[in-house]
Amino acid sequence: MKVKDFMCQDICFVKPNCNVYDASRIMCENHIGCIPICNDEKNVVGILTDRDILLRSVACDKESKNTPVSDIMTTNVYTCKGEEDICEAQNLMASKQVRRIPVVDDSNKVVGMLTMGDLAKNDKKLGQQNVCTTIENICNCKGSIQNYC
Repeated sequence: MKVKDFMCQDICFVKPNCNVYDASRIMCENHIGCIPICNDEKNVVGILTDRDILLRSVACDKESKNTPVSDIMTTNVYTCKGEEDICEAQNLMASKQVRRIPVVDDSNKVVGMLTMGDLAKNDKKLGQQNVCTTIENICNCKGSIQNYC
């Protein structure tokens, strides 16, 4: 089974100079937790997650309308190809503990997104235990639980 059979193809992206406010609005309007950051050729140069916005913008008291996403995006982006076996993508997500990975073509142009939700939606095709193990590995924080409130 191939990544292209499970990925979401209806995606949006923003350019690095887009401000955090506008990117956040796009994410909100599209009900997504991350958005690829692409250059003019649609090559992935970063990814912006809701966590990036919270930790690198809100918590740092940055002005969202004046801060480009390039200032807070994650630049170490793991990607996969649509023709790749889904097991390879699951292993990548689990080993790097990432919930979402952009799917790119041979020119590094974004063509889709593969998420934990895509895996969960297809648990019967992929095998429930397989999906559960992948999600458990992605979410494994290996830390202790602290009560801060």
